[in-house]
Amino acid sequence: MCPVAYRAVQEAISGMMGTMTTTDVDLTANDVTWDLEPLLEGGASPAELMARAKEKAQALQHYRGRVGELDAADLAELMTAVGEINELISRAGHYGMLRFSENTQDPERGALMQQLQEASTEIGSLLVFVELEFAAADDAYADAVLVDERLDFCRHHLEVTRLNRPHLLSEVEETLLIETSVTRGSAWVRLFSELTSAIEVELDDGKGGTETAPLEQGLSLLQHPDRDTRRAAADAVTAGLAEGLRTRGFIFNTLLLDKSIDDRLRSFDTWISSRNLSNEASDASVEALVSAVVARYDIPQRWYRLKASVLGLDRLADYDRMAAVADGEQEIGWAEATSVVRDAYDSFSPELASIVDRFITEGWIDAPIRPGKQPGAFCAYTVPSHHPYVLLNWTSRPRDVLTLAHELGHGVHAYLARAQGIFHQSTPLTLAETASVFGETVTNKRLLELIDDPGERFALLASTIDDSIATVFRQVAMNRFENACHTARRSEGELSVDRFGDLWAETQTAMLGDAVEITDGYRSWWSYIPHFMGTPGYVYAYAYGQLLALSVYARYEAAGDSFVPAYLELLSAGGSRSPEELGAIVGCDLSDPGFWDGGLAIVEIQLTAAEGAARLAGRAS
Repeated sequence: MCPVAYRAVQEAISGMMGTMTTTDVDLTANDVTWDLEPLLEGGASPAELMARAKEKAQALQHYRGRVGELDAADLAELMTAVGEINELISRAGHYGMLRFSENTQDPERGALMQQLQEASTEIGSLLVFVELEFAAADDAYADAVLVDERLDFCRHHLEVTRLNRPHLLSEVEETLLIETSVTRGSAWVRLFSELTSAIEVELDDGKGGTETAPLEQGLSLLQHPDRDTRRAAADAVTAGLAEGLRTRGFIFNTLLLDKSIDDRLRSFDTWISSRNLSNEASDASVEALVSAVVARYDIPQRWYRLKASVLGLDRLADYDRMAAVADGEQEIGWAEATSVVRDAYDSFSPELASIVDRFITEGWIDAPIRPGKQPGAFCAYTVPSHHPYVLLNWTSRPRDVLTLAHELGHGVHAYLARAQGIFHQSTPLTLAETASVFGETVTNKRLLELIDDPGERFALLASTIDDSIATVFRQVAMNRFENACHTARRSEGELSVDRFGDLWAETQTAMLGDAVEITDGYRSWWSYIPHFMGTPGYVYAYAYGQLLALSVYARYEAAGDSFVPAYLELLSAGGSRSPEELGAIVGCDLSDPGFWDGGLAIVEIQLTAAEGAARLAGRAS
């Protein structure tokens, strides 16, 4: 949310909440911390939960060699036990991971997380036979047993397991890979997380000197309306990234090689095929999405040319892309920000607003920036018998409001899907961003309803199109970067940081064209993005989710309140059905290659609206 739009809704917010005093604590959200202890069911320690899970896994060994022959009742009994084990592992593992995310520099927290990962790996090796044997079972048997209603709680999970059959190895090989996983990919990802969490930047302290701040704070200044401030922040980020760049490059090289080996052993056709399979999407459908977005790179280029004109620049530099178009930089307190978001959700669904209230009031959010805290923002689903948690890095900037709305979208999705149980609560990544983007859109639309002034409307519409471009086009450009890196690593061998910089600049330039200058410093900015390391291939899911969410919102605008039950049904279904079946709940045909063109058309409508608002506000000719 932009500063001008924020000021326009302050009176409306104050009318709902009364007069507020914005204090330093409110601006920093220092008292907004989560309570993780309830994750440890019954006051047990993480180690005790893991020990209980291991004991249960050992008790299931008598099923070995018989999984593909069990009747529905026995298979349901086995899968219920496996679900209970997964729940124990997830409670302990999430506790360790979330504690580590609070301070990645604390060696005790790191040691606990590693201990839990190793325990989880050991238990996983005891259970690997279950999915292997069911995947290898005769088709006639699987078809017959899966129709039984006693397997409703895990049916789709088992169906997806069988889709993996061509890529599964022997039990000995799978066990070996599981046992060594904690010293391969996950270890390198943890190292990358620790290194990036420790990156610091030197920023202007406003008193003629500098102050040391976390990387996240430097990145947030790229939204500042003053260009000198943005340029200085970008220089500080580049300087901060320079230290340890070769080490992060080596980590990326190692993870690229590790994935290429895994893909070869499992006979995946391309570097992205395993991700597509886990997303229940075909290589062809994902290529259709990427191609459709690349074909409309004219949209971001058109916007950035307009934005340059609005900002009085001949051409944007990379550090200008997210600049606020309003004059001045408004700080937003936590209390008012949460009121904006809660009211937006309430305008759509009081049920969703009541869930948002619980996140805000019951210790489900950790908001303040702290030394060593993991950068960025995320929502952890945890387990169906508990509740999700949201991590933020609150800088009191306008865009933080939309980040809050985004992560709470994940949160309400996770909360409503709890009834689906441990096997079906989570969705494929391709649908995981739908509720989060929808929540952002609801928030933006709600604010637009409160604004009449042309300048204020343009400022908010500019923020909207900035977000859509960042989520659709920038994420696909990053997918193209990943594609280039994985391809080059497999054909050229280890890549230098200069080579990574070349690939980053090339794929960013393809999206930005001549509308934005790529500076030399920007060539290293790939090196702090965690998705490339921990979840290769993830980023196209943002574009998928954005275009789907925009299409879903368009159906809501057409149908009004009658649409709400279908949307809540979609969220409550979690991952219990295929993406196509889930999309059909809200009237979206995800099997149609032309579906993406419809979503992109909505983005272009957003751009046209922003262009019109700029003219009405006297900001463009």
